Amino acid sequence: MLEGCRKGDPEARRELYEWLAARMFGVVCRYVNDRATAEDLLHDGFVTLFTRIGDYRGEGSFEGWCRRIFVNTALGWLRKSSPVWSEDYSEVPASLRKVEADAVEKISAEDLMKCIDQLPVGYRTILNLYAVEGYSHAEIAEKMGISENTSRSQYSRARAKLLEIVERDLEYEKGEI
Repeated sequence: MLEGCRKGDPEARRELYEWLAARMFGVVCRYVNDRATAEDLLHDGFVTLFTRIGDYRGEGSFEGWCRRIFVNTALGWLRKSSPVWSEDYSEVPASLRKVEADAVEKISAEDLMKCIDQLPVGYRTILNLYAVEGYSHAEIAEKMGISENTSRSQYSRARAKLLEIVERDLEYEKGEI
């Protein structure tokens, strides 16, 4: 399949698209809430993938290599669409609470993803890059054109805000609010 894609074979490209599309759409949706925009970014990511497939050298997983293309496609769109990063550290809560494992364990993975979707785009992006994709704050800073301190700050704020959302949703389910 990969060799066919490198040669521009339409059937091989269709197979690769069918194999990856749902997973890569999920990746893009973690960064973009709007379905139409996510579909556009999925298309753009595949254009990039098919254009650069010759660059894949077989080092590491192919799916991981593809994932980076789609993450970078979404990040590029986020950088162009609007500034979402703040260097103002005065907004950082005085006592940042960690998302407690027991609170997170009480909700399903699907509900947790819905909570993450409620985060502001900057928070959601940094949380995904750091906690889900495994990038360091230095790598995030370079990718997003921000300082490492901004990345760390956004991540701390994202965790605190996520805890608020999770706790609010748990209270709502219990009928406490």
